[in-house]
Amino acid sequence: MKKLKKYMPKCISNRTIEIRVIVFDFDGVIADSVNVKTKAFRQLFKDYPESSNAIEKFHLENGGISRFDKFRHIYVNIIKKELTKKEFERLCADFNKLVVEDVIRAPFIAGAKDFLDSCKGKYPMYVVSATPDEEIREIVGRRGLEGYFKAVYGSPATKAEHINRILKENSYDKEKLLFIGDSINDYKASYESGVLFAARVDNKKESWLRAAKPVVIFSSFEELTEYIK
Repeated sequence: MKKLKKYMPKCISNRTIEIRVIVFDFDGVIADSVNVKTKAFRQLFKDYPESSNAIEKFHLENGGISRFDKFRHIYVNIIKKELTKKEFERLCADFNKLVVEDVIRAPFIAGAKDFLDSCKGKYPMYVVSATPDEEIREIVGRRGLEGYFKAVYGSPATKAEHINRILKENSYDKEKLLFIGDSINDYKASYESGVLFAARVDNKKESWLRAAKPVVIFSSFEELTEYIK
């Protein structure tokens, strides 16, 4: 993983920003579902109580990266066991069973649904998530949100790869594409693809924001609308 100092921050703007395209992360941005994933990690690794704090800390500090990469890191660096193909497939299947229904039932982030309604037909909108591709499409569909988005993308491809694909396939101006995320890894994806970044956070003093100066920091979507024209 690259050092944070290599990611030169974009300045927070006090003026409105002009956008033409909006790309959303999902967990913690549209759905209030981050805790669902945290509980799933606790359950998945319950047989390693001595490592539970380190596993949860790693998960929470690395929002925005896929569960596949998290599983590999946890096995190699925390519980220090070989991750066989069979065990990896079991982890993936069990995690899916633990989270899908709860993410579908999770409440919206404050103002998110109204924001989607206000932007529908006005901006092309996309979802770019670290959740596996098939799973995030199922979640978006079963929540009745597929009509809001031009496309929905998940892992194993990275968020930066998806954003670059969106830019290339549609000839969008990267200076007018806004990616809305909630983690340092979401900011890194925006930096790597050269697009604008808005941080949706519960606490505007979260430590990762010092390394990633987004154009907007907001808690509810009512705040975000003040910056967009």
